[in-house]
Amino acid sequence: MHTNPPDLTQLASDIKAWGKALGFQDIGITEADLSKAEAGFQEWLDKGYHGEMDYMAKHGAKRTRPAELIPGTRRVITARMDYLPPAAGDSWKILADGSRAFISRYALGRDYHKVLRSRLQQLCARIAEAIGDYQYRVFTDSAPVLEVELAQQAGLGWRGKHTLLLSRAAGSWFFLGEIYTDLPLPADTPGQNHCGTCQACIDICPTRAIVAPYVVDARRCISYLTIELKGSIPTELRPLIGNRIYGCDDCQLACPWNRFARMAQEPDFQPRNGLDDATLVELFGWDEATFAEKLAGSAIYRIGHVQWLRNIAVALGNAPATPETIAALQTRADHPSELVREHVAWALTIHRQG
Repeated sequence: MHTNPPDLTQLASDIKAWGKALGFQDIGITEADLSKAEAGFQEWLDKGYHGEMDYMAKHGAKRTRPAELIPGTRRVITARMDYLPPAAGDSWKILADGSRAFISRYALGRDYHKVLRSRLQQLCARIAEAIGDYQYRVFTDSAPVLEVELAQQAGLGWRGKHTLLLSRAAGSWFFLGEIYTDLPLPADTPGQNHCGTCQACIDICPTRAIVAPYVVDARRCISYLTIELKGSIPTELRPLIGNRIYGCDDCQLACPWNRFARMAQEPDFQPRNGLDDATLVELFGWDEATFAEKLAGSAIYRIGHVQWLRNIAVALGNAPATPETIAALQTRADHPSELVREHVAWALTIHRQG
């Protein structure tokens, strides 16, 4: 029970102010009803578009029914934090230089899970200071939560054709986090769609993973292939990956709404260890200890050294066939991991054929 029955309208206003003071750029509130999204999500699963992401299916209806995931949930507070680092190397230039490694801009700094979760917990503690005990649970891309749907319902923007959340004021270069709570706060007005006839994101996708507006086949998505997929990358998709070794930002880079993107205010999201503009050969040379040291506290660390080498081997196969590229690949030709050996062999074959 809440020790002091709060003025809920005032509390909602206070929560938004406290959230912004903690480094979030926007806060919205929605009812915990995702029934409109349930059929579409199930259809996406039925088509197998989630690939090997079994966790997308195994929680059943809990993803579309917040009160089944956390009993007692009546509202979801959604928060947005910008992550585009102002000091990062130019994405288009790096993508155009086959000798350099492109890493999705969200992963250049500290692991966003830790940053957002900590701030959301601080926000929850601030609410408790004001009203006493209440029920809450914090999420950041870490549980069966339909983040984009909740954020759209909370008025933070709309789902773009690439399936990411878009904001008229801030584009799409931001993270989302949620607080599930039993507080019956007033809900905000849902966001309205402003994509119109534009399909820049669909047209630019290197692997044609956006199979229809608002529908991504993850099995073709470079972010899935380089991060979520643990085994062998399908041979026919490898040439399309280019020099993208962790994630892919092309759909965001092409989106006109990102003219309004805001640069990150958060120091933790600034690039570390030169990851925004490193060469493939340099990163491929990292042994397991160096990988662990350089990527401690990074979202990239979770894929592990073997998958890191697998990804870079593919990029080296797509890189200019310089003596340096060939030599780097040959250093890993007898790697203990069969997965690494397979992708290195593919890359060397590509260069021999070229």
